[in-house]
Amino acid sequence: MKRTDDRLLPVLLICAQAVVWPGAALVRGAVPPASALLVAALVAGVVTAALALRRARPVTTLVVVAAACALGAGPLPTGATAVLGTAGVALALFTLATERDAFTAVLCVVALAAWQLLYNLSLHGLSDRDGLDLVLTSVLYAAACGAGLLVRRARRAREAAERLLHRAESERHRLPAVERRRMERELHDVSAHHLTAVVVTAGAALGLRDRRPELAAEALEFAAETGREVTRALGAVRAPAPSREDAPSPEERLLDLVAGFRRLDQRVDCEIDPLPDGTVADAAYGIVREALTNVARHAPGADTRVRVRYGDTRTDVRVTSAAPPPGAVAHGAGLGGGRGQAFLRSRAREAGGTLTTGPTATGGWDVHAVLPGRTAVPVERSVPRSYRVAQLTAAVGLVVQPLLPLLVIRAEEMPSGGRVSAGVLFALLVAAQAVALLWLRRAPRAALGVLFGLALLWPVAMATGGYTGPVLLPPALSLLATCAALAAEAADTAAGPSPAGNRPRLLPRARGATGPPAAGPSAAGVRPRLPLPAFPVPSALPALPVAAVAAHAAAATAAVLDRGTTVPVWAVVAGTTAAASLAVGAARRAGALRGRRDRAARSTREERLAAWTEEAVRDAWAERRRIAAGLETTVLSRTADMVAEAEAGRLDVTAERAREALAAMRALLDAVREGETGPDLRPQPTLQALDLLAHQLRATGRDVEIRLTGRVPERLPTAVDLAAYHAAETVLAAVGEEPAVLELDADEDRLTLTATGVPRAADPGVRERLTTRVTALGGTLTTGPRGTVRLRLPLAAAPGDEKRER
Repeated sequence: MKRTDDRLLPVLLICAQAVVWPGAALVRGAVPPASALLVAALVAGVVTAALALRRARPVTTLVVVAAACALGAGPLPTGATAVLGTAGVALALFTLATERDAFTAVLCVVALAAWQLLYNLSLHGLSDRDGLDLVLTSVLYAAACGAGLLVRRARRAREAAERLLHRAESERHRLPAVERRRMERELHDVSAHHLTAVVVTAGAALGLRDRRPELAAEALEFAAETGREVTRALGAVRAPAPSREDAPSPEERLLDLVAGFRRLDQRVDCEIDPLPDGTVADAAYGIVREALTNVARHAPGADTRVRVRYGDTRTDVRVTSAAPPPGAVAHGAGLGGGRGQAFLRSRAREAGGTLTTGPTATGGWDVHAVLPGRTAVPVERSVPRSYRVAQLTAAVGLVVQPLLPLLVIRAEEMPSGGRVSAGVLFALLVAAQAVALLWLRRAPRAALGVLFGLALLWPVAMATGGYTGPVLLPPALSLLATCAALAAEAADTAAGPSPAGNRPRLLPRARGATGPPAAGPSAAGVRPRLPLPAFPVPSALPALPVAAVAAHAAAATAAVLDRGTTVPVWAVVAGTTAAASLAVGAARRAGALRGRRDRAARSTREERLAAWTEEAVRDAWAERRRIAAGLETTVLSRTADMVAEAEAGRLDVTAERAREALAAMRALLDAVREGETGPDLRPQPTLQALDLLAHQLRATGRDVEIRLTGRVPERLPTAVDLAAYHAAETVLAAVGEEPAVLELDADEDRLTLTATGVPRAADPGVRERLTTRVTALGGTLTTGPRGTVRLRLPLAAAPGDEKRER
């Protein structure tokens, strides 16, 4: 709301108060005294000024407005502060509930109601038997607070959805660049590390050829084995699997890394704590590998210490090398491309840590990274505990303030009687209704049943307490609570199921498709844009409206007949039934409209998320394929030549080919950064792009894990590969807040996709899309309890699939 609106509402309240008093008195010809007009002007000025600042200081505004109206009510006639004391306080409460937390809002409502109750008792004692005005005021305050809390929750949900969309949109543009940087870094790490080791080993063997001829055979064997390892490692860079059953632990990977450098005659001492899989472990491995590679290049034979300490709040990764021994020749000193330090810092930064490097006092080099530890830093409380104590203390002080005069001045004898006040009974019923409304989301049937039962108790309370006010007002209070519950139930029903509460879900959508997809395998990657449903207004509990109308019509009829009337009974029954039906119908209609609006907004967000996810994955997949195409013709071909020369026994040529492979890797990295490795292709993603899909889904807040068993073949028939990817994409799109796992396994003739933790997998729309994927290849689809879905695809390729471009 704008500032002009903040100032407009208080002015409107002042105008309404002026119409009620003194406007009504002036119309009747009664001119108020000047003193009363002065007091009223002072109260109105204070209330207006406070309400104009209600968004910045809501609690202070509420206290000032309530105190000003209470002080002005004494010297002024009845009704002089009626509008300001009710609508003004209600507006202040509504703003407080929207701007502050629920604890503060509820505490203010309870304290204000108790304060008014005790204030009324200190002035009038227990002589006011009805007390309906206090009940109505409390209901008004509770309604204002509840409306404010609903607005606050809706605003926070909307802001969360906007943040989610903003994060997804930024990730859509970032994912291709992230994939390019990942491949650039992995190419540097894998190729530079392995090929540098070959150059260093071959150079040392050539230098000691005369004195130690046996080193030549060892260097050739090492070069051939390392070349094959480079080929395998670069294949993993081109298509990294999300996870494998037999993947080594982070500690084992680090120990194997250190052992590999020890085989290069590097003196490395290590102390490595067990690390969990994840970003920290990957960053630690990359930092240690790059640091040891730099030692092998620039200080071969230097004493090196590797320390990886995994603690509660931080993980320390430190690689310290001493000065190189005298006479050591750095065969790989000129092989670096100058990117190692940048990669080290980027790894630490992406893991949420920091990195420092520099020379040691003894002439060596130190690399120290500080990464996150076992537990994250505890989140500070949004409101300190001491502040809550201060709030409670202030509330208690305000509540007992009206009782102070009774403690100082001897109170007069208050009349009492044996009959219970109707106001007390009404207050108890309102409190019971409020408790039932609080349990509405957890137990809707029980809560609505309690509300219907409480409706029948209002006529009993009216008769027991001797109520003499408007006969239909108490049943209307009961109907108000029931209508609020029915509106919430209708809104939830019309909005439809939402994964884990308010988290938007992801629905696949065709990218740029305006018509139905073409038939055949060529359209395997096109997903039709499904039309939005018509949003019917079915009720999960169809008997609720009838029960609500019956209960409240019976209560109103009993109240009217108990008071006595000359209207025929059938007319009373018909009138109360019609009024209850109109109220219930209007509440359900309003709730259904709100649910439809929320569902339409959620569907719009889902479509945008789906489109951005698809575009991000396709762009990143195209980037990966573009770099892989350049990799095929540069580093891999020269690595194959190196292996061939090593197997032929030509050590000097092998060293030369290793240097050429390093130079080709450097040229490829430069081309990757400049974007000159080939045409801009946008091929259909396959199962090799699942890691990109998982990355994008995690970026939008979904907790997904993808596992590949060792039985899944590296190459699948094209139709099966495409269908499996899009089926996995459809399943993962239905993931909510709960963690989900997608496992891929294979036997001799079938590929099996098993997803757990996806409750929406059984939805008709999701099942229809999955069925379309699997039946085209002769596969099967089964769903189980607790969000389990299993798809089986035959591995036999359709005719011509192997010839089709992937």
